[in-house]
Amino acid sequence: MHCERDLSGAAHGRPAVGLITLMTAAALLAGLACVPAVGAASATSVPYRMPPPKVMELIDAPPTPLVSFGPNNEWMLIAEYPLHIPIAELAQPELRLAGNRINPRTNGPSREWYFTALSLRRITGDTEREITGLPQPAHITRIRWSPDGTRVAFVCTQDDGLTLWTAAVADGRARRVSDVKLNGALTAPYEWLADSRTLVALTVPADRGDPPQEPLVPEGPVVQENLGRKAPARTYQDLLQNAHDEALYEHYGTAQVRRIALDGRAVALGKPAMIRRAAPSPDGRYLLVETLHRPYSYSLPEYRFPYRVEVWDLDGRIVAQIADRPLADQVPIAYGSVPDGPRSFGWRADSDATLCWAEALDGGDGGSEAGERDQLYLLPAPFQGEPQPWVTLALRYGGVTWGRGDLAIVSDWWWKTRRMRALRAYPDQPERAPQVLIDRSWEDRYNDPGTPLTRRNARGADVLLTADNGQTLFLEGEGASPEGDRPFLDAYDLETLESTRLFRSAEPHFERPERLLDVERRLLVTRREGVTEQPNFFLRDLRADTIEPLTRFPHPTPQFTDIRKELIHYEREDGVPLTGTLYLPPGFTPGEDPPPPMLMWAYPEEYKSADAAGQVKDSPYRFVRLRWYSPMIWLALGFAVLDDPSLPIIGEGDVEPNDTFVEQLVMGAEAAVAEVVRRGVADPERIAVGGHSYGAFMTANLLAHSDLFRLGLARTGAYNRTLTPFGFQAEERTLWEAPDAYFTLSPFMHAEKIDEPILLTHGSADSNPGTFPLQSERFYEALKGLGATVRLVMLPHESHSYRARESVMHVMAESADWLERYVAEAEPRGAQSAAE
Repeated sequence: MHCERDLSGAAHGRPAVGLITLMTAAALLAGLACVPAVGAASATSVPYRMPPPKVMELIDAPPTPLVSFGPNNEWMLIAEYPLHIPIAELAQPELRLAGNRINPRTNGPSREWYFTALSLRRITGDTEREITGLPQPAHITRIRWSPDGTRVAFVCTQDDGLTLWTAAVADGRARRVSDVKLNGALTAPYEWLADSRTLVALTVPADRGDPPQEPLVPEGPVVQENLGRKAPARTYQDLLQNAHDEALYEHYGTAQVRRIALDGRAVALGKPAMIRRAAPSPDGRYLLVETLHRPYSYSLPEYRFPYRVEVWDLDGRIVAQIADRPLADQVPIAYGSVPDGPRSFGWRADSDATLCWAEALDGGDGGSEAGERDQLYLLPAPFQGEPQPWVTLALRYGGVTWGRGDLAIVSDWWWKTRRMRALRAYPDQPERAPQVLIDRSWEDRYNDPGTPLTRRNARGADVLLTADNGQTLFLEGEGASPEGDRPFLDAYDLETLESTRLFRSAEPHFERPERLLDVERRLLVTRREGVTEQPNFFLRDLRADTIEPLTRFPHPTPQFTDIRKELIHYEREDGVPLTGTLYLPPGFTPGEDPPPPMLMWAYPEEYKSADAAGQVKDSPYRFVRLRWYSPMIWLALGFAVLDDPSLPIIGEGDVEPNDTFVEQLVMGAEAAVAEVVRRGVADPERIAVGGHSYGAFMTANLLAHSDLFRLGLARTGAYNRTLTPFGFQAEERTLWEAPDAYFTLSPFMHAEKIDEPILLTHGSADSNPGTFPLQSERFYEALKGLGATVRLVMLPHESHSYRARESVMHVMAESADWLERYVAEAEPRGAQSAAE
């Protein structure tokens, strides 16, 4: 429901570009070729550029490795990954079909994050070993522990396809399991069975043949038709376009299910089909198989396509057909709407083989009034007869965490009220009414009691972690408070419904519970960090109150250990309390030195409660991770930064937040500017604003409706809401229901008011709903036609977030140029007017 939130830091600082230095004439002319003169309207392709060296060093700093804990709580897997990849990887062939992006060379996802090295470390002890025998260069995805914890399985992407590998914990040696190629085009391509010796995989059919060729001459036009039915659709991308797309989709999506033993023996199950899921039952005797089928849609993505739900045995025989769902093209756009009929099929994790699913009681319409929304059903093996009604929900089904026969936690939610609940249900006693454990607003972070911890059982299924014969749960949460986030771990008594605190993060660290290793001995693994301390893992003995390090990842940017960070508090004009995280450049002293230029990087959020909108987010003790999208990078070049200043858009009761979006947005920005100016940490004549996605939309609106900022950095945004007529972000109303809101919120409609420079960047292959590349292109044309100072940078092959090193370096170089020219070197507005 929200655009991707990527706090892409805007480039900031004092680069050499734009300053008069001792360049050769040729170098000066080359720089001018890359940066067209102000006032010139031009379009050109330029070579990739690099930002100032200080910025490059920070961008190239290695990321913190990711850690996964084995099911036996004996070993941890440490995985290293690259933050940036070469543009050549993004330039590989890519098919965009039904909401999927597929690399036809590998028959897998074209833009998947991957790991390059794996190692193992015993949690208690000093044993460490590298996983060896990997193909080089390693391109590892889909890591899964075996249920018994003796192996890890993973996918290696090689030039000709996806291959299945395992590594034994005992010696760390990796080897390829089978010669068959996996099919990862539509879903995760394999799962472990409960025996830890067998895997079920989706593979490329052996006799598939060559892909279909696009006909040179079409057989006829593409025709779509609707005969009086309401079939709204949001602004999806990468949809099927014609019959050839359908043929390609089926060619690459069709998979053969195979049962593969660790010795490489593979047995085909059933017939090849468009299988998007093959989930083993906990006892390993059955597969829950979801198969897509025609008719497809040219206006909806794959998850709305027709599909069959079947149970297979491990020989591929169909045991039962559970459902055959039609094309879901009449789902209302109101948030909380779902397809009518059975949905959300899954296995009960704590039993041998019992299916669970939900069915809407309100027709699936989130805009209708109803006292009951969803009904859950259970159907055990052998999957015959009528399903057993289990839990009736007043809100929309959100999921279930299984424990045992008398304990499951069912969640439901409702968008309009921001309400969420957690209920204790009794799967072995479906006639027994559930007990409400939690009923609150999810916006109220201060009163979040936490989320139940789970453990991996002997069959590899996640179930509730309990103690005291199932009477105690363990809850972990962010611990939001007026002082900032302080993560915690509680023991929760299911009899008294009261919590006992076992652990809470304490200053000057931000410490998050990661794994409760032993519920009796209270051994807890945490991930601890400080403002200048790289996140690392520690083992805490909560009874003895001792702590010891498990990892010692070094600080990735030691040149930035003297960074200064403060969580600041201030108020909006209407009394709503706000916060932001302030960073000051090295060597700057407020009150003694002249205020530096500043960048504010933000993202507005909608709320139904003013009290919740004023709650503090983040922590003053988080590690300052300087990735390319971190605005704090510009501290290195003399800028101050206000990161994530609160910009709440509040609509209480029946009032829609977007009815006063612009007024509240400007009010929040005015409060932030006033506070940093009052503190003497920003020059009001030299402040830039920036954001990514909805933050870019915000940036353009602030330039159009205020004079607070000298420059806007807008990355991958949407600027004309008439191009997203069936809703966007938190807006449920259509363009025809709220035309004034759509017009007022669209900076495109107010482009004539933008008299400050704005730098637009956008990935030319953006897949995010609503943020079509066309949005930036048309906004640029409007601003150019109105005489604004604007530059548009379209990044080849990039999607909503930018991955290639060449791309991110170029964005930072462009940003550095404009921040230098229009902010750091900006004259006061009065002096500028007088000169003109």
